Formats: sequence, structure tokens, C-alpha cells
Amino acid sequence: MATQVEAGVGAPGRAPIAAKTLRKDNWKKSPLLTFIGLSAFVLYGFIRTATQSAYFIEGASYTYLSPFASPCVSTTCVAGSSDFGHWFGAFPTMVPLAILTLPFLLGFRLTCYYYRKAYYRAFWQSPVACAVPEPRGKYSGETRFPLIIQNAHRYFWMVAVLISLINTFDAIKAFHGTAGFGLGLGNIILVVNVLLLWSYTMGCHSCRHITLGRINHFSKHPVRYWLYQRVSWLNGRHMQLAWTSLAAVVLTDAYIALVSSGTISDLRFIG
Repeated sequence: MATQVEAGVGAPGRAPIAAKTLRKDNWKKSPLLTFIGLSAFVLYGFIRTATQSAYFIEGASYTYLSPFASPCVSTTCVAGSSDFGHWFGAFPTMVPLAILTLPFLLGFRLTCYYYRKAYYRAFWQSPVACAVPEPRGKYSGETRFPLIIQNAHRYFWMVAVLISLINTFDAIKAFHGTAGFGLGLGNIILVVNVLLLWSYTMGCHSCRHITLGRINHFSKHPVRYWLYQRVSWLNGRHMQLAWTSLAAVVLTDAYIALVSSGTISDLRFIG
């Protein structure tokens, strides 16, 4: 009878250590916090998509549109929120108003190198932490469907750049309302959100490769080398930007929802 060959830590040639891991630190903390954080974001996004309300408000000196509903191109969108026209008819419940952008933004985040590491560990335990074996003996990597789609990250990045331009347009337009220019707390939140989104997007590994890929002589390409240094600085903070930009999107949407629903009033500084 054939003998089954063990894999992973039980493979031939590996040191016979009975302990699951020799790590003494609290290695479970990071994947647990990641699981809670990403699950909370998914739950929040699900609730906001289901409600399809309180995503736009236009005052005398401001115009706030939630990033969860931009660009709003459905006839479902409230008056004034469709800056790019109506491309579709009325959307039923659970169809995102920002149907043109959210699938690509989701694809961009899911295929991001940092997020892949984060949810692989937090949700799949593949592996749950460094030097901790995963609870399975077979590993096919990202060579089969659906994980082979991870290789499309650079293309999702290109679309994410276009979406960041739309978000920038929304942030600029937010300074103007029906009667002119103004400045409020909502404007500051929208601008900070856009800055964080640009920082996360430009700090992407794909962007870093685009700035200086296939160049061997940095001195002959000073502009691209300067861009490479700036992108590399952002790339070194990619994990922090991934979380802060995600939190900023939620904060921006929540603030606009509270103002639009009349729960709170926008704090105005000018106008």
C-alpha cells in the first residue's frame, strides 16, 4: 500500500518540531484586527448600498456628493447629483449608484499586494502569520481561477487613477453651491479623502514600476528617477495608506449621510 507523503511542516527533511510555532509574540493580533476591520467595512458598504439614500446635499455654498455614489449616472440619482448625465435607468435596491466605479475600486483593492497579504492571512489563514504553518497541505499559488485575476492589478490601477480624477472633481465642485463659494468641515473632509486616495493609488507597486521600470541608468532619466523616489516614499507607507484611505472613504460617506439626512449641520467657516 502506497504511503502518503506529508506536506508543509511535516514534509520529509523538515525538523521534527511538535509545536505549532516557536513564535512567542502575539502573532494572532494582527490577522484578527484585519479581519474585524475589513469585515466592518464590508458590512458598512452593504448597508449603504442597500439604503441608496442620504448621499448628496446641495447648499448655498457647497455641494457634497458621497464617494460611494460618484459618479451618479442613474435616473435613480437625486436632482443635481448627476454631473456626468444619466447613462442608465432606475436602479433596483442593492445595485450601487456608483456602478461604473465601485467594481474597479474593489478590484484594485482586492488585487493590491498589501491587501492580498492582509486578507490571505485574516480570512484564509494562508498562512495566518510568518513562521506559522497554514492549515492545508496543498498550495497552487495564484496560477488558477479566480486568484489568477490578481495579475490584473496593474490594469485596475489604471482605472483607479481615472476614478481618483473624478473624486478630485467632486472635491473641487464641493466648494461651490447654488449661490457661490464656501468652505466648511465637509470640504476639508472631502479634500483629505482625495489626498489619501491619491497617496494610496500613487504608492501602488504598479505605479512604482511604471515610473522607472526597464531603466538601468537613473542619471539619464532625472525626472523619472525623481518620480520614482516620490512613489517609493509612498510605497514604503502603503499599508498605512491602505487603511487610512479606506477609513477616510467611510468617514466622508458617513459625514455626508449625516448632513444630508439632517442629523447634523455642516460646520461652515465661509459661506
